[in-house]
Amino acid sequence: MRPEDLKPEQFNAYPPEARKLALEYLETFRRLPLSFLPSLLREVIEFDFKFPAERRLLEKELANLGSLSQQDLRAWFREFTEIKLSESLEKSDWVASPAQFVERLSAHLWTTHQMDAFRHAAVSYADKLRTAVAPELPASPRFGIAVIGQGVDVAPQPLFRKLRPYGAYFSAVNPENGLKHLFEAIASRANANPAQYAHWYIDGGEQLPHPPTVTCVSYKAMEQVRVALLARIHAETQKGGMGPEALRTLMAQLQPTDLGMAPSGDPVLNRFQIKLLTEGSGTQIFSTSFVQWAAREALRRAEPLTLLVRFAPRQRQKPMNELLSPSRDQVELDPSGSLVDADMGAYYNWIDQQRLPGSEKSLFLAWFENQKEAVAISPVLPRGTVSNETIDLRGILSWMA
Repeated sequence: MRPEDLKPEQFNAYPPEARKLALEYLETFRRLPLSFLPSLLREVIEFDFKFPAERRLLEKELANLGSLSQQDLRAWFREFTEIKLSESLEKSDWVASPAQFVERLSAHLWTTHQMDAFRHAAVSYADKLRTAVAPELPASPRFGIAVIGQGVDVAPQPLFRKLRPYGAYFSAVNPENGLKHLFEAIASRANANPAQYAHWYIDGGEQLPHPPTVTCVSYKAMEQVRVALLARIHAETQKGGMGPEALRTLMAQLQPTDLGMAPSGDPVLNRFQIKLLTEGSGTQIFSTSFVQWAAREALRRAEPLTLLVRFAPRQRQKPMNELLSPSRDQVELDPSGSLVDADMGAYYNWIDQQRLPGSEKSLFLAWFENQKEAVAISPVLPRGTVSNETIDLRGILSWMA
């Protein structure tokens, strides 16, 4: 089937808000090339489970496409129209299953040596879209916080080496009530800008008491879901013919209720958490990977104003078949190795935050939990400086404002 043959009833299986959106832009969809449209529908079908920032961005993209003249559309999608598709792809049910179509399209592009052409077309489209749709600036400067080194007294190597050139390094932090000061800071920000999913707390262990206005995701809270997923992975890999691509497709189709999550929970957050486990690399078995991926996805998708990330010790490395096998053995933790992971993770968090609109005003703080080291990045703090004076986190926070 070609896009010009689309009919309203083909979107009946979409979730309510997604179906409404699809029908609103049905005429626009009919004008788009098949090499592009399923990628767009993959986003549309998930509309009900997207964060507000994602919804606004998708709505702006669709509005822009709907405003283009036929001549403009030809210019925007000329390279996409030159992509040759197979008959089986054209006959597949790409409306009901756009994600599966995109997977098959990727394999087709590699097989037919069209991947470079497709990538060039996609980059060209993204560039045009960025020019046409202005980024949405945050209501207040973003503030990212990374707390690392839980359970470690002495770091095995100098910390924050990659962050220090961009901010002020503090070597004599008074750690007393450090976490309390940080939670007070995020609570204050959440009260000042009480938007849904605008303030996050991600913990690699068991979550601490936090303001109800803050969205929380923790590794410990997802334990039963992780166990269920690992059991599913183990069972599937024992079957003949179950390769990595088939397993990935299977995992992508899992719903929160398939892994024991309550249907009465927040559907947007539940879907987000499931995707952390089914799409993330190592998130099912390493708390540091879980935290890093959760922070990355929260920043990319929700574009929060505040993000506090607290790393916790992960289990020690083992052969992968042991890590993926269900086991009741006591998990052996690796606090020092986890600190090394988290140190790099804090740097990645800052990089991911800097990719968002308004990055020139963003704030970032990384702290060695319960210890004396921290680094603060702010437009008002001189870069590459060192302070050896005693100061607590509340004092550092006041300097950053």
